[in-house]
This record gives sequence, structure tokens and C-alpha cells, in this order.
Amino acid sequence: MPDIPFGFSLPGAQPPDPSDPQQMQQFMNQLQQMFAAPGSGPVNWDLARQVAASQLSATGDPAVNMYEHNAVAEALRLADLWLDPASALPSGIRDATAWNRNEWVYNTLDVWKKLCDPIAGRMVGAMGDLVPEEARAQLGPMQSMVATLGGALFGGQLGQALGQLAAEVLSAGDIGLPLGPAGTAALVPANIKAYGDGLEIPEDQVRLYVALREAAHQRLFQHVPWLRAHVLSAVETYANGITVNREAIEEAMSRVDPSDPESMQQMALEGIFTPEDTPQQKASLARLETALALIEGWVGHVVDSAAGDRLPSVAALGEAFRRRRAAGGPAEQTFAALVGLELRPRRLREAGALWTAVTEHRGVAGRDALWDHPDLLPTDEDFADPQKFARAQLDWDISELDNLGGTEGEKND
Repeated sequence: MPDIPFGFSLPGAQPPDPSDPQQMQQFMNQLQQMFAAPGSGPVNWDLARQVAASQLSATGDPAVNMYEHNAVAEALRLADLWLDPASALPSGIRDATAWNRNEWVYNTLDVWKKLCDPIAGRMVGAMGDLVPEEARAQLGPMQSMVATLGGALFGGQLGQALGQLAAEVLSAGDIGLPLGPAGTAALVPANIKAYGDGLEIPEDQVRLYVALREAAHQRLFQHVPWLRAHVLSAVETYANGITVNREAIEEAMSRVDPSDPESMQQMALEGIFTPEDTPQQKASLARLETALALIEGWVGHVVDSAAGDRLPSVAALGEAFRRRRAAGGPAEQTFAALVGLELRPRRLREAGALWTAVTEHRGVAGRDALWDHPDLLPTDEDFADPQKFARAQLDWDISELDNLGGTEGEKND
């Protein structure tokens, strides 16, 4: 089967001659028919949503019934009550709801666009560079079809990854990023039930523990104004250092048959994106991992403090969640392979120990005051000695109070 200049294979056809306008027009018509779905930007997000919905429909996506809606609302209400004495940050929940898997995809898509469009844009640009110069001259305005093709390919792959994630996530904030609408706390009852069955822990306890985590996430992202932009910026900065393997793109594209749309979904983009091995990229990754670990460590510490003796399985649930977040599920691993971006905190236990130490020395209010500004937060180096960081913060507060007292005394004189 001969290769054509774009790297595709047309079964039973000779590669189009760039000097033959009729052959080029016929080829472009085939592409246009294949990718007629509307889309703008480097990713065809309409196609991504359709692929995710189709995948979820095939595997099962039960609707949320009234009992589940009520159970989720009650769990989130109780979670907020339990969190009040454990956190200096007030409730961040404006809307408590339950989603099915497809609703999770739909309601988180806007944030995925921000995260994935820059990476996909580099892939689409690399695909355009694969078109020979003589072919570009013949294509003219139709060269935009290359971008359409890239958007469709990436959209199809992302749709599959999001569909897999939707079958595993337990809530809107489950993977540590602010994916859902601000102020909306949402649980996914079908996934919570499946997860609880695997742990052999009663569903109501699992649901309440997930509600506690979701409510804690909402407090953090709603009442720390800079945090949402800080986390998404850390992801974007890291993503900017991801490079495109052009040979991998060409090899993947060679397997696409424009006359067979199924070939697009069977194509694997894994290995196309790889992080640059530079000091800047390593520092960027460290900042991202530290941010995710601090968020997850704070949530875990606060939730375990709030649950205390109230939740019989709190110890088992806390350990299960720490392992789950540290390892990442199959869907997270698929996503990492697709876009070169891992969403799991690597130093979760160290972060939890650090927040525990700070709480012992500073109390709940002093601990949460560290979220007032990003410069106050622990750094990666502070993870090694939580007690030292906690004592240093306390010493800093005392010296500041002394300075303020002296200033006031001078004023009185």
C-alpha cells in the first residue's frame, strides 16, 4: 500500500500527484467528508465529546436517580458541617449535585480545553510541516484541512481518554485539578458504588468520605483566590516544555485510512509527546508536583481530622485514597501517555506529614493562613523536614509580633 505525501495510506489508490489538481481535489474531498464534524482550534472538541459519550454508552452510564441525588446532597451537607472545625476556610459549595459519567465529561470540558489545546497545537503544527513544499503550493487554502485532520485525530484520542477517566473519577475534584464549574461540588454515584465494592466498605461511608474530599477541595479553590490560576498555570508551563516527536506523528498518520473512519479511533498517539530533559522543564515539573502534593496533602489531612472517630472506616479509606492518588488509575496513565502529562502527586505522604506538623505548631488558623500567598507555602525542600518548617514559621510569626509591638511602643512615646 503506497504512502501519499501526507503520510496516509489510501487502499487501492496511487498517491496523489501534487501537479495533478484533479487528484489533489479528490484526495481533499475524501478528507473533508471524513472530518466534516464542526470544530475550531487544534482539537475537535465536538468529536472528543461524541467519542467519550459513545464509549460511555457502550460500557454503561446509568442515570442518577432521585435517591442518589438526595444522598449526595445530604453527604455534602454533612461533610461541610464536619469540616467547619477542621478548617479556617468556610464552605465553598454553592451548588451540590450528582453527575453521571457523561455529565462529568460535559461539565469539565472547558478546563480540559485550556490544558490540552496548547499541546495539540504543537502537534497540528508538526503535521503541517510534514506536507511537502510542492504539495502546499497545490493545496493553497485547502491546507487548513491538515489542521482539521489533526484536530480530529487528537479529538478522537482525547475523547477515548476522557471516557476512560469518566468511568473512574469519583467527584469533580477527584484528580486534584479544579475541573468543574467554580462552587459546584459534584459526586459520581455509579463510580463511588463500584469503588466501594472493590474496597468492601459500605457505600454510604465511601460516599461520605468522597463528599468530605470534594467539600475540602471546594473550600480551598473558592477561598484561595490565586490557587486556581496558579495550578492551571503550573500545568500550562510544564506543558509548554513538552516536545513533539515528528517521526511518531508520521508513523501514526501512515496508519490512517481516510476511507475508513474506524482507522482514526484505532490509531494510537502514545509516544508523540515527550517532556524535554532540560533544567527548566525539570524545575517546571517539580513546581507542578509540589502544588498538586500540597493541595492533596492538605485535603487528606483536613478530611482525616474532620472524620476522626465519626467515620468507622476512615483509616482504611484514607490509606486507600492515598495509594489511589499516588499510583494513578489506568485512565490517568492513558492520559499521561497521550499528552505527556501526569496528574498525580508524587510526594503525597510527605505533604500530609508537613500539614500535620504545621497544625501542631500553628493550629488550624495558622496552618490555613499559609494559603494567603503562594510565597508562604512550603517548597519542595521543606518536605524533607516538616518539623523544621513548622518551627521556622512559628519563629517568624513571633518575631513579626515583636517588631509590631516595638513600633507601637515608639508611637506611644
